[in-house]
Amino acid sequence: MSAFTVPNYLTRLIHFDPRGRPLLCSCLCCPPLPSAFSRSSVRLPGIRRFSPDSSMEVVKAVLKRCSVQPESVVIRDQHKSYSYAQLISSFWKISDILCNEDLSRPCTRATNGISTNGIKGGRGLRGARIGIVAKPSAEFVAGIFGTWLSGGVAVPLAVSYPEAELLHVMNDSDVSVVLSTEEHQELLKSVAVKCGARFSIISDVLNSTTSDLGSLRKEMDDSSCIVEGDGNALIVYTSGTTGKPKGVVHTHAGITAQVEILTEAWEYSSADQFLHCLPLHHIQEMKRFFSLTPTSHVHGLFNALLAPLYAGSVVEFMNKFSVRGIWERWRESYPKDGSKVDNAVTVFTGVPTMYTRLVQGYEAMEPELQSASAYAARQLRLMMCGSSALPYPLMKQWESITGHCLLERYGMTEFVMALANPLHGVRKGGTVGKPLPRVQVKIISEDGNEVNSPDVGELCVKSPSLFKEYWKQPEVTKESFDDNGFFKTGDTVRVDEDGYYVILGRSSADIMKVGGYKLSALEIESIILEHPAVSECSVMGLPDEDYGEAVSAVIVPVASARDAAESKPALTLEELRIWSKDKLAPYKIPTRLFLWNSLPRNAMGKVNKKELKRLLE
Repeated sequence: MSAFTVPNYLTRLIHFDPRGRPLLCSCLCCPPLPSAFSRSSVRLPGIRRFSPDSSMEVVKAVLKRCSVQPESVVIRDQHKSYSYAQLISSFWKISDILCNEDLSRPCTRATNGISTNGIKGGRGLRGARIGIVAKPSAEFVAGIFGTWLSGGVAVPLAVSYPEAELLHVMNDSDVSVVLSTEEHQELLKSVAVKCGARFSIISDVLNSTTSDLGSLRKEMDDSSCIVEGDGNALIVYTSGTTGKPKGVVHTHAGITAQVEILTEAWEYSSADQFLHCLPLHHIQEMKRFFSLTPTSHVHGLFNALLAPLYAGSVVEFMNKFSVRGIWERWRESYPKDGSKVDNAVTVFTGVPTMYTRLVQGYEAMEPELQSASAYAARQLRLMMCGSSALPYPLMKQWESITGHCLLERYGMTEFVMALANPLHGVRKGGTVGKPLPRVQVKIISEDGNEVNSPDVGELCVKSPSLFKEYWKQPEVTKESFDDNGFFKTGDTVRVDEDGYYVILGRSSADIMKVGGYKLSALEIESIILEHPAVSECSVMGLPDEDYGEAVSAVIVPVASARDAAESKPALTLEELRIWSKDKLAPYKIPTRLFLWNSLPRNAMGKVNKKELKRLLE
């Protein structure tokens, strides 16, 4: 047992009655709380001083678990294992560095000082924004938690941003300090100077364990940083499809609500181990291979990291997506002899293109390896898919191989997750299920009136996980909510006969008005993607004198179709229309076809349909 033993106060949550008196847990092993405990001042031995309304519950959950099993593994990465004690030691050191910066020095590019915007002095950062640059790893987690313990606001950044966008995000959020791992330090030092921010290295977490964790506990106890539940915790930037990226501000209370919702809905527990292959910020190298949407990063940050850590699960990072590596990891977890290894993967979540690549990898295997791979995949507890629409043929193909009907769900950067197919019960292809626990939704028409469920309209969401504001954009924030506090998503939806929600697309880009019909571009895209000659496609409405808009498809043929095409196109409009006749209503079949070698994408890897339409009109 490690010398680092956090007192029993950490093994329970402390609640207060309406008069501010602490409500003790019923555990007989817990000593009574000191009489000095009150709503205005709570000091937990072994951690920083929190307000009772503080909602850093993910950090608290990690601290609690460390108190009873400090040497247990919490993160795996690159065949390395990281214990709770190592992680806590690392994020405390980061917090100590941040809190001991000279925050009173003026920010100048010459001195590379720290911005005092929003900082009122004292040891705590008081809401200062801290940029964090690290691949998905224990170091990234340590950077986030160290920032929160310091009273700072985490701003995840990606070195794969174009420098102009990186500078925009850092300047817009007034980043005071940039935390980076050593591999990115040269670039980030230069960028930090241009933004007038300080720079600091996130040390290897494996080297962070101190021989005197008792002294570390005392340091934590002696610190005094108060973090309120409604205080800012995280700023995640949108994709900037319609303009400069906007900073979406999440509070500690909102983060707590989201991890609680996901843990309840999908039954995350300490028995789970997640194989994590998703981005934790805007984009990474994977944008070259996958069509990542604005929710890919919150999918990776919340669904596959913060919620699992809150539930006591182990998170195993695979920094570079590898079809062979994933299948091998599953086979290692569940040998065909019927056994299960101690560190077996139990949960996997990905985007549709990942599953497409995994199917392709499976089909290329020898029969014996296919059998072992399919057996292993069937043993996982849960497989989920999101961030973009899951083609129904892919869903059925994956189910035939692995036995898993992928759990599809719906979310946005502004509220993370709101709708999901059930963990237990019928999962319907082409839908994103029903509202998650504690989430309210409604559908409104173009005139702003609420409509009945069979009708089509804009989805509005009200959830305890809703973001607080768009950073420094009060008017945009105000316009994004209705009078009852519902966030207007901009997504057009309908509800089917079983109450499951169907996403028809972005109201501004994916809904076409053709001859009096309102058509979903996403629905048509999902059908066209079934064509054997189609690799990618984007459907939109282009101006038409007779019908208002014409259904138009931009298609990237598969490599084999391109190679086979010599004097004729890989796919003609006539061929596409004949093939579509028994799959789409006549008014949904494309009347215009464009064959391109690739689809233009923004820095997020997302197809910007407004720009695409501009190029085609």
